[in-house]
Amino acid sequence: MPFASFDHDPRTRLVFGPGSLARLGVLARELGAQRVLVVTDAGIRKAGHVERATRLLASEGLDFRVFDGVEENPTTHHVEAGAALARGHKADFLVGLGGGSSMDCAKGINFVLTQGGELHEYRGVGKATLPMLPLIAVPTTAGTGSESQSFALISDPVTHLKMACGDRKAAARIAILDPELTLTQPTVVAGSTGIDAVSHAVETLVTRKRTPLSRMFSLEAWRLLEANLESVLKDPNDVDARSGMLLGASLAGAAIENSMLGATHSAANPVTARFGVVHGQAVGILLPHVVRFNAPECEPEYRALASTSELLARRLEALYAATGLPRTLRDFGVEASDLSKLARVAATQWTAQFNPRTVTESDFLEIYQCAL
Repeated sequence: MPFASFDHDPRTRLVFGPGSLARLGVLARELGAQRVLVVTDAGIRKAGHVERATRLLASEGLDFRVFDGVEENPTTHHVEAGAALARGHKADFLVGLGGGSSMDCAKGINFVLTQGGELHEYRGVGKATLPMLPLIAVPTTAGTGSESQSFALISDPVTHLKMACGDRKAAARIAILDPELTLTQPTVVAGSTGIDAVSHAVETLVTRKRTPLSRMFSLEAWRLLEANLESVLKDPNDVDARSGMLLGASLAGAAIENSMLGATHSAANPVTARFGVVHGQAVGILLPHVVRFNAPECEPEYRALASTSELLARRLEALYAATGLPRTLRDFGVEASDLSKLARVAATQWTAQFNPRTVTESDFLEIYQCAL
């Protein structure tokens, strides 16, 4: 392909390695924190990560409050609740601790807390006109790569469809990548989030916005994720494999920041919204079929991952099968009669425009039929 122009603006410092959470308080203090809001969920608190993080903040004399009301696929209601707590605390700093939901919610809180108004006003790119609070992102799953992105993905509480609100000021100033935090993931979470990260590596490699730089991130992310996902599923205490997954997921997130996503995510979003299918499971089911759909235009690029696009699709099916998760849309209650409506919604999703092969409503219908 011709070399694409790009303007690379690295915004997030990566602090990687087992035990690196220990640096949280010092790093927050270096960024000027005094009054911190920790954004997380009840499961992360139960795992003990919140207590450890807040102890590190307190050791540096930082005043903190914890918002642990985040739920999977957070909505604007979660953002508003967290922002209200932040206002009451007069927070000047944010820590997003958890999976993509916690980190995205922290970014969403940052938008409404610093800019005013409602989150939907910031849907799109670059709509924040005022400074935003510094954020440290601490992922506890190897999945979304949200720590490497400037977008908050927040669901509409009525339609349950995701809004993408992006601004370079929303990106984390620092991401702490401590693989030891991922040891507490249940196997089902490690599987679904790991497959999500794999999908990011594969989709970003071929989007219309891809650049030589995003390709570098995509390829290294694939190398790490493809080599380590099955190991993590077999031995959850393998810290080396956990390290590969966490770093791979973060690099895949950086690839998204520079390349965007494609038809897999456009197809997955309405399945999640309507049937409550976990995002990673939806993309895991759909990704091989999108690879086959894209193959006529992407065969040379896919050969960087496998010798042919069909072998890549089969490898993706094998990786997903290793998770032990349901393998068809029908397993989640989707019927043939539902597919037309899903296809109509998928065709309107933002990431569809970046797919390397033009994808229409009828194409989405065919992809769903293959995944049924």
